[in-house]
Amino acid sequence: MPDASPAKWHLAHTTWFFETFILTERFPAYRIFNPEYRLLFNSYYKSLGAHPVRQQRGTFSRPSMANVLRYREHVDRGMQQLLTHEPSPDRLDFVELGMHHEQQHQELLLTDILHAFWTQPLRPAYALPADTADAPSPASLRWISHPGGIVSVGAPATGFAFDNERPRHQLLLAPFRLASRLTTNAEYIEFIQDRGYQRPELWLSDGWDTVCREGWQAPLYWVQDGDGWSQFTLQGMVPVNPFAPVTHVSYYEADAFARWSGARLPLEGEWEQAAAHRAITGNLLESWTLAPRPAQGSEVSDAANFECQLFGDLWEWTSSAYLAYPGFRTASGAVGEYNGKFMCNQFVLRGGSFATSASHIRASYRNFFPPHVRWQFMGIRLAAHER
Repeated sequence: MPDASPAKWHLAHTTWFFETFILTERFPAYRIFNPEYRLLFNSYYKSLGAHPVRQQRGTFSRPSMANVLRYREHVDRGMQQLLTHEPSPDRLDFVELGMHHEQQHQELLLTDILHAFWTQPLRPAYALPADTADAPSPASLRWISHPGGIVSVGAPATGFAFDNERPRHQLLLAPFRLASRLTTNAEYIEFIQDRGYQRPELWLSDGWDTVCREGWQAPLYWVQDGDGWSQFTLQGMVPVNPFAPVTHVSYYEADAFARWSGARLPLEGEWEQAAAHRAITGNLLESWTLAPRPAQGSEVSDAANFECQLFGDLWEWTSSAYLAYPGFRTASGAVGEYNGKFMCNQFVLRGGSFATSASHIRASYRNFFPPHVRWQFMGIRLAAHER
């Protein structure tokens, strides 16, 4: 898949990030491990010079894994030396950025391993089968009302956040409702059975063209198994759990399902208002489920009166284009290419997934992907205008 990278490349690129943006620029005593790696493991930073085409990363037989590990050890030693010399706040800011960058690639490793194993004839499992002995009872969908109004969104000025989360600013939101949980596989199967993939009136024009061109009939990794469905997961090929959230759907599919449901996808400002004062808890990487879990009935009871699964389980598509916030400015230097250059032809996702670390996600975190992409752990939360 053009979007996937080998595990070895992820390891080398995150090492390259520390070497290029911190050690080479901010620690004169550091000696570069191999000058050729500056080109080889550059992902997309044009101001740093040439870089390999992304689709070719999987063809690199050299450097070997052993050399990549030596590269890693060399850079780790350099980072340890830098941190023992009372680094400046500026250096520490870049160290923190590098750590969050590495967490992003840890998540990408899981998505890329899943796709790589999917392409193998035997479709091997990455993880042990999930324990379903105490599977939670399914939660019925409820609608939670929000008043809207003038709200503040974006990351505060202090504390870590990516540049695309700032500056904090105000939005005017009309009253709205959010679904109390993510859309389930059973609900999405109803969409399929109602000929959702054969009805052009449900789809955006580009989405319908993509469905026809790619022959989509179901989410990515789904296989029809007699009268039912199976899906490929990190635990291997398993029957589709009707109560678990549907995953590996594109923005086009999420939008079509929302139209079919008589609803819509939330604006990112609506999502953030709902999540702004919630604790960062949920089915995140630290739970090590490596799969989205059904919403428990107790989580969306009348007494709770709030949306569950806001953090973890799956990234949630919003209907908001990925654009700069008012007053946004890219950082100076090559690091300014980190996020700002992608603010075109992408949609925002919120909330993290089961592969996202709890120390990495925030209510203001803005993930983004093109509307046709399906390989990430992406799901659907419905929204509606308040009646």
